[in-house]
Amino acid sequence: MTDSEIIIVGAKGQLGLALGQKYPGAQKVDIDELDITSQAAVENYDWSGLKTILNAAAYTNVDGAETNDGRRVAWQVNAVAVANLNRIAINNGMTFVHISTDYVFDGTKSPHTETEAFAPLSVYGTSKAAGDVVVSLNPKHYILRTSWVIGEGKNFVRTMLELGQKGVNPSVVGDQIGRLTFTSELVRAIDYLLNKPAEFGTYNLSNDGKPVSWADITRAIFEDAGLDNTVTDVTTEQYYKGKDGIAPRPLQSSLDLGKIKASGFAVRDWREDLKAYVKQELSK
Repeated sequence: MTDSEIIIVGAKGQLGLALGQKYPGAQKVDIDELDITSQAAVENYDWSGLKTILNAAAYTNVDGAETNDGRRVAWQVNAVAVANLNRIAINNGMTFVHISTDYVFDGTKSPHTETEAFAPLSVYGTSKAAGDVVVSLNPKHYILRTSWVIGEGKNFVRTMLELGQKGVNPSVVGDQIGRLTFTSELVRAIDYLLNKPAEFGTYNLSNDGKPVSWADITRAIFEDAGLDNTVTDVTTEQYYKGKDGIAPRPLQSSLDLGKIKASGFAVRDWREDLKAYVKQELSK
């Protein structure tokens, strides 16, 4: 497989940017080049010579999806657009790589396996689950189910680091448990599955290591940055008390990584990738 046979959809997002670095010769499109929510636009695009669609496009504003306008956009991007792209992939015998989320589950089980039944709590989770169902109809698909993604752009690590450097002692949710997933690890896994090549299907992929809370991650960020700020644990209910339009969150987001490990992929520990990420941020 050569870069020129790959198209990256959602190329300007966190994952899309990381994929673009890995596959510099790939075609790269975002909403301003291709409106994937339009069936006509997708069908009229020149797909010749392409063998793999990497779909990094998604509407990820979890709370925004609970609004009337956000609900429509979430469904258009996370379900309708996925169907449009998947139809092209099936008709042209292309491999379709799609990114899923722990939000397709209700967070009452841990860790989540690839075969767990969907039970989304939010509009965002429901729209992503719909996209997963669509992609599963393609005989040549990889769905990577992930959680707590960190890459370029605004993200939790950068926000906490900025607060810490300003001397803030934050209150952070302590009852949501999971692992970070760095875009570098997602890209490594995608490249591994495509080039092995591994059996088609759904694979859980987060960084490895001990599942922890957002509060624990904040403490690790401060430790790696040499900051002595204090972090106070609060419950999800306490954190969002009095705020309107908040989507319900799964409390257990840990993913069972057994399947992708069994394929031969060595998953990096989130703690090591976090140290490297914080060091990189501090050097800017």
